[in-house]
Formats: sequence, structure tokens, C-alpha cells
Amino acid sequence: MPLPGPTAGRQGVQRAVGKRSAPIASDLRAMPAVTPTATTSQASTVPATPTVRRRLTCMLYECVLLFGVLMASTAVYVFARPLLQRLGIDDPLTIQLWSFLVLGAYFTWFWQRSGQTLAMQTWRIRLETLDGKRPSWSQAALRFVLAWLWLPPAAAVGHGLGLVKGPFVGALAVGLLIWVMLAWLDPRRQFLHDRLARTRLVDLRTPNS
Repeated sequence: MPLPGPTAGRQGVQRAVGKRSAPIASDLRAMPAVTPTATTSQASTVPATPTVRRRLTCMLYECVLLFGVLMASTAVYVFARPLLQRLGIDDPLTIQLWSFLVLGAYFTWFWQRSGQTLAMQTWRIRLETLDGKRPSWSQAALRFVLAWLWLPPAAAVGHGLGLVKGPFVGALAVGLLIWVMLAWLDPRRQFLHDRLARTRLVDLRTPNS
């Protein structure tokens, strides 16, 4: 009986491989093609950040509303002044600390409740955590404190230059402006205190609005 030659052996191997690779090729053809649609949809779910201009406008509107809040807190302080005088703590530092606590309570309460103050509701801006949830009491309070980090350096520069009254307020305004402009160094244009507090501001407007 003649032995099969090398050519016949190679043909048999090729036929066997062809039979095994046919189902694999059909499975590969049946698999859906990979498209960038999933990546695009995931990227579109990232909330938009309000522009720095809109945030500054919202801050100005917030200052108008806070004028009434501080007027009410000052009235409470005046009512309690006789007691403070007897305790020997009626001085400018006390009323400044009282105003700071009132502002902290105002912002912290609104942020942990809905992520929006009254001005933020008007301008459709919301504060949330990095995973899209409302900030907790501690996180909202931390953000409020971190948002004042610009004040000590600006005040130190103003005192170092011997500025008083109007020029000193101007130095504070420049310090605040520099702090706000630091948002341009962030890829998502978030404020530095938001990055430190692990929060973010999102734009609630629809794309067509």
C-alpha cells in the first residue's frame, strides 16, 4: 500500500484547518462592528460647566440678595448688643464673625438642600458632588470656607502696601478676581475651591436655550 506523499498530507491539513476556521469566520462576521457611539454617548453625559461670565453675573445677583440677609443679621446683632456689651465682646471682630457665620449658614443650607441658592436658581446653576449628588452638610460647609481662601493673601498684600479704605477694597477685589480666573487653569473650568471640596458647578440650561 503506497504511503501518502507530502503534498497529500498538506492538502489534508489545509482541509481540516479550513473546516475549523469556517465557523470562527462566520462568528466574527456576526459580531457587531465596534463604533465610537458608546464613547460619544458616555462623553455626552458629562454635565456642562457654566461659563465664568455667567458665574460672575450670578455672584453679583447673589450679592444683592445677601444685602437683605446681612441687614436682617445686623438687626439681630443690634438687638443682642446689650448682652454682648455686658460680656465684653461687642467689637468689630464679633460682628464680622457673626456675619460670616450667617453667610455660611445661608449657603450651606441651600447647597445641601437643593444645590442651589436663590440666585443660582435664577441663573440655572447647580452645585453637586463629582458623582452628581447633593453635597452633604460637611461638604457644603467645607466649600464655603474654601471659597474664602483668596481673602487672607489679598488682605495681607493690602496691609503690606499700606492701603486703606478704597484702595484696600480694590486690593481685595483684585485678589477675588485672580481667584476666579484660576478656573481657566482647570480643564473643566471649575473653581479651585470646587476642586478642593470635590464638588462642581453644572449648567442646567438645555443646549438650545
